[in-house]
Amino acid sequence: MTHKTIDLEKYRQLALQKQAEHRKFLASLKKKAPKHLDKLVQKIHQEVFEEIDCTECANCCQRLGPLFTEADISRIAKHFRMKLSVFEELYLRVDEDKDKVFRSMPCPFLGEDNLCSIYDVRPKACREFPHTDRKKIYQINHLTLKNTPTCPAAYLFVEKLKRELSQSL
Repeated sequence: MTHKTIDLEKYRQLALQKQAEHRKFLASLKKKAPKHLDKLVQKIHQEVFEEIDCTECANCCQRLGPLFTEADISRIAKHFRMKLSVFEELYLRVDEDKDKVFRSMPCPFLGEDNLCSIYDVRPKACREFPHTDRKKIYQINHLTLKNTPTCPAAYLFVEKLKRELSQSL
């Protein structure tokens, strides 16, 4: 694979410019989802990730950070052979929504090479990000829309889905 720099600012600007259009499109999916939507979502998700290499970006790891489940905390603490309380004290804080999140960003486990040092035990939210391969995608429209300015793959996903569905109408 050749080294390809992702222009994050370009994608952010495009996503912000198209936010209203994307919101309207995603809302239309919620009103009347096509029968083949789940299958199409899987296909487009795959296409997008053949185009976008997350390790060339890692913007989610730089800016967003996951919400930690108790299972995440337990799994990662065990990986480090650390007591839960020590792991939480070192890395986590409780935010205004009472969720456990990183004390600071970027992610402390993100290497300079944009690789995750705890990839095999990473949080569920990281494993599933940007959530573009799930069934009934219209149930998380707010999240998909929120992710487009940060994640080039999420932006491309919405654009390709919109294009594909407009051709089949």
